[in-house]
Amino acid sequence: MSNSLWRYVKNVQAMGFKQYIRAMWYIGDAKHGKLMGEDQFGNKYYENLNPEQETPGRQRWIDFTQHDFNASQVPPEWHAWLNHIRKDPPSSDFHLIQASRPKWIGPWRENLTGTRGAFKTYSTTKPKFFPWEPKVGQRGGPSASA
Repeated sequence: MSNSLWRYVKNVQAMGFKQYIRAMWYIGDAKHGKLMGEDQFGNKYYENLNPEQETPGRQRWIDFTQHDFNASQVPPEWHAWLNHIRKDPPSSDFHLIQASRPKWIGPWRENLTGTRGAFKTYSTTKPKFFPWEPKVGQRGGPSASA
């Protein structure tokens, strides 16, 4: 058996059939790892540091709670951990736990561009150009009725 097939079979056995179907549906790979934490939206973050099972750079991943997901749904703290900018996950990082968020920074929200919740500006000035509105008049004229 090849190494990748053996890895695949071992991960399917370790994660169970239900979790295997979910992983194939969302990330397209049978991955099994240690749960490192969960964010305020319910997204779960995993890590597998076994070099025999995971290729370098692919040992951290996310399991989104929503079916329609995108990368802007990942908070900045977890984004830094997923991309190997921080060594420890935010749930166990001493510096992130001790640091208090300034009051002027609002709560983190996902990017809603392209959705119904997107910010749309409106103009309070009169437009310079107006659409053409045709004026309908009588056909013919006074001599046409005689």
